[in-house]
Amino acid sequence: MKNLIRELRAEHGWSQAHLAELLDVSRQTVIAIENGKYDPSLPLAFAISKIFKQPIEAIFTPNQEPA
Repeated sequence: MKNLIRELRAEHGWSQAHLAELLDVSRQTVIAIENGKYDPSLPLAFAISKIFKQPIEAIFTPNQEPA
């Protein structure tokens, strides 16, 4: 899943560690989500959406699967 977390985090001037603290997850989790190696759970996706005041659909977009 693609996401805009790195861009949104940069706009706020937050480090990965600070965002992890706000979300109550590890910095490694934030790194994995930003790199597309980990898709967050639905509750975590909602928490990310709330922190950035953006709808989930504006932050996360599914990868296009080949037809």
